[in-house]
Amino acid sequence: MAEASRPLLVELGVEELPIRAVDGLAQAFARGICDGLARRGITFDADAARHYCTPRRLAAYVPKVAGTQPQQQTESFGPYVNLALDPQGQPTRALLGFAQKAGVDWSQLQRATDARGERFVHRAVQPGQSLAALLPRIVAEALAALPVPKPMRWGDHDDSFVRPVHWLVMLHGNDIVDGEVMGLRSGRQSRGHRFLHAKPVHLADADSYVDALRAAKVLADPVERRTSIREQTRTAGAGSAPRLSDSLCDEIANLVEWPVAVACTFDRDYLAVPHEALVMTMEANQKFVPVFDTQGMLTERFIGVANIESKDPAQIRRGYERVIRPRFADAKFFFDEDLKTPLASHQQGLRDVTWQKALGSLWDKTVRVAELARAIANRVRESGTHVDAALATHAAALSRCDLLTRMVGEFPELQGVMGRHYATAQGERGDVAEALDQFYRPRNAEDGIAQGALAQVLSIADKLDTLAGIFAIGQKPSGNKDPFALRRAALGLARTLIEGAIELDLRVWLREALEQVPESVFLPSHGGKGAGSEGTKLARGHEPSPGAARVTLAEELYIFILDRLRGYYAERGFTPQQFEAVAAVQPASLFDFDRRLRAVAAFAQRPEAGHLAAANKRVANILRKEGIDARAAAAQPIDEAHLREPAERELWRALQAARQQSSSGDHAGYESRLARLAQLQAPVDGFFDTVLVMDEDAALRANRIRLLAQVKAQFDAIADIALL
Repeated sequence: MAEASRPLLVELGVEELPIRAVDGLAQAFARGICDGLARRGITFDADAARHYCTPRRLAAYVPKVAGTQPQQQTESFGPYVNLALDPQGQPTRALLGFAQKAGVDWSQLQRATDARGERFVHRAVQPGQSLAALLPRIVAEALAALPVPKPMRWGDHDDSFVRPVHWLVMLHGNDIVDGEVMGLRSGRQSRGHRFLHAKPVHLADADSYVDALRAAKVLADPVERRTSIREQTRTAGAGSAPRLSDSLCDEIANLVEWPVAVACTFDRDYLAVPHEALVMTMEANQKFVPVFDTQGMLTERFIGVANIESKDPAQIRRGYERVIRPRFADAKFFFDEDLKTPLASHQQGLRDVTWQKALGSLWDKTVRVAELARAIANRVRESGTHVDAALATHAAALSRCDLLTRMVGEFPELQGVMGRHYATAQGERGDVAEALDQFYRPRNAEDGIAQGALAQVLSIADKLDTLAGIFAIGQKPSGNKDPFALRRAALGLARTLIEGAIELDLRVWLREALEQVPESVFLPSHGGKGAGSEGTKLARGHEPSPGAARVTLAEELYIFILDRLRGYYAERGFTPQQFEAVAAVQPASLFDFDRRLRAVAAFAQRPEAGHLAAANKRVANILRKEGIDARAAAAQPIDEAHLREPAERELWRALQAARQQSSSGDHAGYESRLARLAQLQAPVDGFFDTVLVMDEDAALRANRIRLLAQVKAQFDAIADIALL
């Protein structure tokens, strides 16, 4: 009789794990246990399986785990009949050997047929193995499959793991599952808090695990531990606003087993230091929680989360305050010293810092960005956005000077932020100072674009130069490799143009950026690599000219940037078909791309959309089958004398009316234009129902094809709706 299903608990005790690895390892461990059970046919409640973890343990809890496997059916294939039996029908040595290996008489073997013919087969049913027999192997496999980048060895063991292991618990219900993994014998003894509960923790059964450890001052449930940290932090910061981000909460939770929040303070004089530097020190270096007032300003209070309940909390508080003091003193020293040097004075030093070997120094990049920013400022001013070109050039010249300051040398994450603070302190205009920080945006997927016209111009110029330069030297992203973060730069550029409502011809400005790239990059014979990139390779002895290489690279970059927008628009509810319909016409401006896409999405909801999309697809197929260029056909005049059928005359009148309405309407009103073109549905359907396009009369046939091409051209001026 099969053993009843009971909960399974597996816990591995280890030395302190890397804080960023704890959650991933615990999840993978629990998943590995479940996968191992499933592969062996052992039933369990997969939906209720859970992982537990602390810095010193990984655990998996799986409910309703059966005690044995179901019966195992085995099938072993032997020799084919022509080799297994002699002409007299007697078994050959091959068949007798197979039967002996299977443990049966050859006459008990069955036969099966496959593509090669009939052969002998042995089928048997064996009782399933017990969970106790299988579990050690399942646990070992789960541990071996964990994502451990740098396993270590300890003592004289042959096993390796992310950290040395110290105890193993394997319980099925209230029974110990006896076994050995990584040199550890399983039992029911866990361990509590290293300092608050030195005695072993006796686990009566799998279900009592969380409660037993809680009694031993260990919160094994990572969700419970995070909740406790947030509640205690909120209490400790009563009357103010502690800022505990999810990432910081995760790190603290993976540092402690029994969190205790401690309210602390620092000297108010340090608040003269830019708050970003103080917050960076608290969060990144010390894992402390900064506290803000109700107006969002940083206060002199902070919260540390200890891993112990102390009889004298004041000692812990003083310790935390003593630790933070020298770090803040360093930050204040760096800030005060940096202020003594004008930001612009660092420009000379940028000449000595290589940005990329083939593309020159940071100063070379700054000069290219400044020239692009000046030109873009002049262009957007023509379209109504006022950005002073001289101011854009000045901001670009200062944009990377803060990289050579002491503060950014200590905290590289503050690049841009410190540039803004130094520029403000040294009397630069507010929009210039803000641009020095904003132009890096968006820094990540959750970040917004640069705010302010000047910052947006600088952001566009900087991203254009990065994309153009790295593509030119043949280092565009490949697979998962993107060392220059070009995918992020491309999406950031696209988002800035779209969300900033900036009308720029993307291909034109990509070529402009490529014009700024050193000429040598496009000449392999002179040490460059650009002409050897995938898009510009030619046969040996036929190297493309720099001009041709730039044109080709500009087109590659345009497609690369457009590809980044697929996911961007998918997240906003647009379908792949809608995106492809607009991408097919490759609008020059990405802001224009956005307008077209929104119009197409609205058009797709109309009842006429399906009919018109199908009709456009049918027209495209006719033109392709006949080898006719759609644009050339649409450009030819219609001979009204050859409009013989009422349906084709009706379509011609409807098309002319739609053209007249569109020409008198708003050029940018794509949604209105598509709505007017939707009125062509009935005439188009009538045309295809009653008119033979491929008439034997060549003149009639050509005239009808031109009419259909002109209908399609009206839609293609906005998007290729055939792709809907």
